[in-house]
Amino acid sequence: MSEEMNLGLHQEFREGDIVKGTAEQVDDKAVTVSIEGAPFEGIIPISELSSLHIEKASDAISVGDVLELMITKVEDEAYVLSKRKVDALRAWDDLIAKFESGETFEAEVKDVVKGGLVVDLGVRGFVPASLVEDHFVDDFEDYKGKTVSFKITELDKEKGRLILSHRAVVEAEKASKKQKIIENISAGDVLDGKVQRLASFGAFIDLGGIDGLVHISQVAHDHVDDVSKVLAEGQAVKVKVLSVDPTNERISLSIKDTLPGPWDNIESRASKGTILSGKVRRLVTFGAFVEVFPGVEGLVHISQISHKHINTPHEALKEGQQLDVKVLDVNAADKRLSLSIKDLVDNPDKEEEFDYVLPEENKGFSFSDVIGDRLKGFIKE
Repeated sequence: MSEEMNLGLHQEFREGDIVKGTAEQVDDKAVTVSIEGAPFEGIIPISELSSLHIEKASDAISVGDVLELMITKVEDEAYVLSKRKVDALRAWDDLIAKFESGETFEAEVKDVVKGGLVVDLGVRGFVPASLVEDHFVDDFEDYKGKTVSFKITELDKEKGRLILSHRAVVEAEKASKKQKIIENISAGDVLDGKVQRLASFGAFIDLGGIDGLVHISQVAHDHVDDVSKVLAEGQAVKVKVLSVDPTNERISLSIKDTLPGPWDNIESRASKGTILSGKVRRLVTFGAFVEVFPGVEGLVHISQISHKHINTPHEALKEGQQLDVKVLDVNAADKRLSLSIKDLVDNPDKEEEFDYVLPEENKGFSFSDVIGDRLKGFIKE
């Protein structure tokens, strides 16, 4: 071939040109390809086959594959080619569009490296460990070869930087699910939930995608000092929705409103005359409030505390004291219970009852007759 013809061919195939080539020979570190219309073959170094690390060329290319390639160098009787650069060139426009639109897409995890995951999108995409899930993951080996959904969080074409996130997809899905749930519940609804987390001030309940708070005051009808003594993480519970704040995604819940009330069936449990054991909860000027059942307090009026006159309940009782009381009256509708302490205690000052029996009038006797007879005897003496 003359030098003029050779120069002419070199002008047709310049550095930067994109050509089609067929893989003729695949070695460990390079692939030899034939280029239609070219005077000689081209070589693809293993480093130019993919954006990912490849141990052997045969891991990516087989004989007979038709490839789109870029000429990176023209040498004597050989072209140095790159498949990686063509893949990147084709990929960047699509990746930029995905990044700008916030599109979610799926891709296979090609490798697990220190610090995260590697994805081949025509460009090497990296998923930092912190962006894999919205929770801590100890071992990422199970992700290799798995198809995962991603969003692009960082993109710099000039530097070839592409950062992906699966966590962003998970968080977006949860946010969407939360919104749907919060739009479909309202105050008064009774729902099934699961205790997600305990705190000193209450419990967070998972309602199937969004958490609601049961304040410690809404856990039970009786007083609760420690939520962990009543509830456990993972426990299934029924809750009533007290209020919904869609803007701040806050849901207030109550467990106690789904439980039988402390005053339910109180008339049978504390009928008039029943003697109950209770604890003095509060002392006030007019009496003492005694808790006889969890959430049920009755009033012992100051007049029912002692047979002796007392000026204040503090003279006879103290808060926290355990004692027995007698039910004087019960009003379930008004949630009132009247109690007595003194009815269960003997009165030491009670006078002996007069036990003299008057004669019956129908027997012809009168009180004056009895007294008169005794007076007569007294006079005779």
